[in-house]
Amino acid sequence: MLRFFMGIVGAVFAVVLLISFFSNVSTALTSPAPETAEEKFHLAPEPLALASNGPFGKFDNKQLQRGFQVYKEVCAACHGLSLVSFRDLEAIGYNEAEVKAIANQWPTEVPSVNPETGEAATRKALPSDRFPSPYANEVAARAANNNALPPDLSLITKAREGGAAYVHSLLMGYRQQPAELLHEFPAAKTPEGLHYNPYFPNLNLAMPKPLTADGQVTYAAGNPAPTVNQMSTDVAAFLVWTAEPKLAARKATGLAVVIFLLVATALGYGAYRNIWASEKRKVRVTGALDPENQAKSASAKAAAGIEG
Repeated sequence: MLRFFMGIVGAVFAVVLLISFFSNVSTALTSPAPETAEEKFHLAPEPLALASNGPFGKFDNKQLQRGFQVYKEVCAACHGLSLVSFRDLEAIGYNEAEVKAIANQWPTEVPSVNPETGEAATRKALPSDRFPSPYANEVAARAANNNALPPDLSLITKAREGGAAYVHSLLMGYRQQPAELLHEFPAAKTPEGLHYNPYFPNLNLAMPKPLTADGQVTYAAGNPAPTVNQMSTDVAAFLVWTAEPKLAARKATGLAVVIFLLVATALGYGAYRNIWASEKRKVRVTGALDPENQAKSASAKAAAGIEG
């Protein structure tokens, strides 16, 4: 009786779920949600060609050094690189002396403890230190940025859809709100203190345009002209490196593995063709069809007086 009652309860519950499901599907088809400003005016990142793109791509150290310069002079005031050490810069072409100088001259000192008093203090960075955050804590970061928290850039090209293309498009995408947007969505006007950018998911972000003019960062002789587009490309390339510094090694390893598998496959197929392909499959008769077993069976039947 209890099983019957529980079965009835389960059936009623299933029917209610089905009714709810089909009702929601019907509502979604007949009365779809109105399109939002974000859905209509948000833009996908523009494609970005970098030396590290593709299965055979590798980093351009000169470009990475230019990107680091842009980060240092423009981005580091608000954004940290908490997963990158100063000594990691040797991988992009800086020598040991240059790394020591960069760490020692870094504008934000590393949190420390006074060995004499035990109180909190700061010190000059060492090559073994990671890049310090420009803010003491999250509260300080929000207080300085209109309650917005500047993200750490160590893995930003992994954390955002589009990767380097997203970073480049975002830096290049600041503009005035289009009149069409304000006409269709009057409530979507960019609030005071925010900045319109169609490449940002909700169209408005707290970060003002960081690269405002050509030549904002001075490149050394022999490098491309520091236009806003070039600086955006260079810092995007640098952030690809911070997110995956072993990218070139991983691609080289993957290529070696693919070549090994192709060679092994060819050798295996060749061995098959030369050794086994000409061998005919030999089937051994077993069980009741085995002549020896049939003879034993007939002998046993005869001894028992059984016909057939």
